[in-house]
Amino acid sequence: MHHTSLFPPLPHVPEQNVHHILLNRPDQKSWRDYTFQVDILTGERRSFKEFIERVRDGATALGTDPEHGGLGICRENDDIVGILSENCLDYVALIHSLLAITVPFATFSSYSTSFEFQYAINLSGATRLFVSPTLLHLAQASGLPDDRIYILEGNVEGHTSYADLVNRVRQNSILRLPIRPAKKDTLAYLVFSSGTTGLPKAVMITHGNLLTSILQYVIFGQEAVKVQGPRVWNGPDGMQVVFSVLPIHHSYGLNVTTFRCFFEPVTVLLLSKWNADTFLEAIPKYHITTLVLVPSLIYQIVHHPQFLSADFSTVQAIQCGAAYLPVQLSERLRTRFPSVERIGGGYGMSECTLTVSLMPVPGMLDGRAKNVPGSVGMLIPGLEARVVREDGTLAGINETGELHVRGGCVSPGYWRNEAATKVAFVDGWLRTGDRMRIDSDGVLYFEDRAKDTLKVSGMQVSPMEIENIILDHPDKLVDDVTVAGVSGGRTADERVPRAWVVLSLAGMQLGAVEATKRIDGWVRECLSRYKWLRGGVAVVDEIPKSATGKVLRRQLVDKYEAERTTPMARL
Repeated sequence: MHHTSLFPPLPHVPEQNVHHILLNRPDQKSWRDYTFQVDILTGERRSFKEFIERVRDGATALGTDPEHGGLGICRENDDIVGILSENCLDYVALIHSLLAITVPFATFSSYSTSFEFQYAINLSGATRLFVSPTLLHLAQASGLPDDRIYILEGNVEGHTSYADLVNRVRQNSILRLPIRPAKKDTLAYLVFSSGTTGLPKAVMITHGNLLTSILQYVIFGQEAVKVQGPRVWNGPDGMQVVFSVLPIHHSYGLNVTTFRCFFEPVTVLLLSKWNADTFLEAIPKYHITTLVLVPSLIYQIVHHPQFLSADFSTVQAIQCGAAYLPVQLSERLRTRFPSVERIGGGYGMSECTLTVSLMPVPGMLDGRAKNVPGSVGMLIPGLEARVVREDGTLAGINETGELHVRGGCVSPGYWRNEAATKVAFVDGWLRTGDRMRIDSDGVLYFEDRAKDTLKVSGMQVSPMEIENIILDHPDKLVDDVTVAGVSGGRTADERVPRAWVVLSLAGMQLGAVEATKRIDGWVRECLSRYKWLRGGVAVVDEIPKSATGKVLRRQLVDKYEAERTTPMARL
């Protein structure tokens, strides 16, 4: 069946530089100046007007010809600017400077190993690189000459910084460059996929993709206001204060910190590296109203020694994304936030710029939008979807299959990877690789990653289904769990389910042996024989996850297989 968003359609998406809708709108000229950014660790603050001036001077420094004092970076020379940095104020300014002159950028993970970074920068073809001082050693091994490597924030002898470039424009009174025109298909940036299978791929996002994504966000917000009215925020002077702890190099952090904060005066707090103690201390100190999180961080917060005593009184909204948030974990967090009616969430991926579906505010669309716990919400404005069976036919209502989506926010494909593009982008549809079902109300339910689905005795087995059963054990023995396929099936290539669990206090009191015995028995009681944990149940201290909360199943599987095949392990 074909599904279309229930929200109002998008307005016409213009052929223009996204800079104009973000930072050059007429309504912004009437705003009073306000604190736009705060760096939690350094205490540095930047007002909105200071930020705008920095962006424009930065764009001038980057794009002006060298003979007139600039770097001469331009799209016509096939320049791509790489960014390898922890979160900082100038990360956001640099991105907007590059958008203004239509020079694409590529964001590299600040958690990269040398191998990972070398692969990513080679794939991107970056011709210049802005880097945190702490990551300069990686940059210098990139193959780029030193005079093409710049410091993003801070100072390193022998290297020019973004601040140096801005100051050069101001001291030498270099004539400001105008905003360069862009079309819908003008490349804006490259962001790397999570790489859950094979090496990461560089997703191309155009100015048109980004414009569409922003308009989707605006329309969703307009519909929400119709139900809940304008929000009155607890921040200073009645402003919203957003705490962004997500890495900007990831799509979720990039959009929240860099693009979705310019439609009303908002203060954005940045943290260069996640630290739970700093996070909890900052909430009352800065009167934070809005938290933007991922499931792995929520897990750390609810298990922090100060969770039950921390001051969360100013917080009015919590958003969670990047990975599935179990209902149990969501409710555990919400018990400490009396002013938060629900934790906003949804489903998205870098290939769709950011979002595919969102949990609606109850009552939206004259009550047609259903907020169903355990779902991932409803299609956002301007998107179409279909659920496809393995044989390529369309699935029916509430039938599980691979989700395909189509719309103006969908990437044109993967940079320098035609083969992967042909597989994922077919006849205008993006094959998400995720198994979903959509009910008669248009509500989406995430079932599993298509590539994580196991086949046992010819039957499909969803690891997520088994995980949810384990989390629902009546004695609440588990705080976290992941399930993956391991060897041990009837044939050499068949994989059987194995669970790795983090025991709750109740589970630890019971003891690992008895707890795992009860977990295994519970699964046998609830699920068909072919879904039983024939690979066993292992107790671990934590489930390994990426910086954005995606479970790194492969690490657990590889360790298990290595131990299983060693002579000592067979004794």
